Amino acid sequence: MTPAPGLMTVDEYFRTPETVKPMELVFGALRVADSPSPVHQSAVADLFRALDEHVRILQLGKVWITPLDVVLNASQALIVQPDLFFISNNRSAAIVTDRIYGAPDLVIEVLSPNPRIGQTEERVRWFAENGVRECWLLHQREVSLAVLRFENERLAARDLFTRRQPIVSSVLPSFSASLSEILV
Repeated sequence: MTPAPGLMTVDEYFRTPETVKPMELVFGALRVADSPSPVHQSAVADLFRALDEHVRILQLGKVWITPLDVVLNASQALIVQPDLFFISNNRSAAIVTDRIYGAPDLVIEVLSPNPRIGQTEERVRWFAENGVRECWLLHQREVSLAVLRFENERLAARDLFTRRQPIVSSVLPSFSASLSEILV
């Protein structure tokens, strides 16, 4: 599929200079954002450490951290950079090559007062429509975590976990830490 004039293809996006700035391709339109805040990155690092340890011990797959492109839909020129994402061993061989081509099992977004790239609602819709099984949205101000489970390209369940409640995940069913244990 050829994008409209002035829009990029996935191949053109991958030929842009490498950067650590958040950058995504949204239906052919390049979006670039400022670097995240220290508070945001601290939460990302804390979540990464907790999830990575859990996933490694149980040999479930791999947790990835941004900046790393996820090609959600190549024909629609939709490439995102979630803060964190998990790809299970079952799916890894099919979607992890020189790039990530396909939906992770789980994506995690740390929400800041001003979204870095795009609106949260549109991102959640893209995740659901393109095969992500679950999305975690960390609300830093409230210290709460919304766990969204998707089925048939739609939101099937939404659970909210406060600071001391153990997080329940259908993608990582044996994970049971709370935000107060994770966020240092």
